[in-house]
Amino acid sequence: MRISLDCKAVLGIGEFSRGGLSWTPQKALDHDFGPIEKLTPFGILEPKTGASKLWFIKGPATADFMIDCVAEYLDQVKQTHPEINRLFINSDNGPECSGQRTQWLKRLVQLSRDKNILIQLAYYPPYHSKYNPVERFWGVLENHWCGEIISTIDKAIGLAKTMTYKTISPIVTLVEKVYQKGIKLTKKEMIDVEQFIERKHGLEKYFFTISPSPVLG
Repeated sequence: MRISLDCKAVLGIGEFSRGGLSWTPQKALDHDFGPIEKLTPFGILEPKTGASKLWFIKGPATADFMIDCVAEYLDQVKQTHPEINRLFINSDNGPECSGQRTQWLKRLVQLSRDKNILIQLAYYPPYHSKYNPVERFWGVLENHWCGEIISTIDKAIGLAKTMTYKTISPIVTLVEKVYQKGIKLTKKEMIDVEQFIERKHGLEKYFFTISPSPVLG
């Protein structure tokens, strides 16, 4: 299974003008006013089928949060496709999911071992994240709620649920849990993690495979 994942920019909830056109006149606040709440959207898209899932998290979108989302999505898919034994992930090199983010790598290794699945990651190089398929998903969402005043969390979630990508609407979840920021592994701890990772020569940051068992050599 191939998935494309990414976080979208933080969404401020409030009576703010967001640009775009609306069928009805709307009054909006200037962005100098503070938001009622902030949400960070995180999405997973299957480029081949158009199936997707979207999470809105109130707290920071950390590496642990993203891996929990990937694990949840994988469990969901394996209910109908138990034969899946390889997961291919496309991503950009965001700070929480880069090829050098220690907590991200640790959790990926744990996921690989827990699910007995081979995980391959292919990152887009700097300034090329627009080629990540999930960016087109974000574009559809932005057009869908363009011109709307997203004044409540319920409205943000409701609009996201009614968008379609390749005629399919995403499953949308609100995450209340607050994840701890800044978790890092020591160099000694990373030695144990790296034994499960095989990096492609010359593309060590951008292309690597994580196996359920230690990689020989």
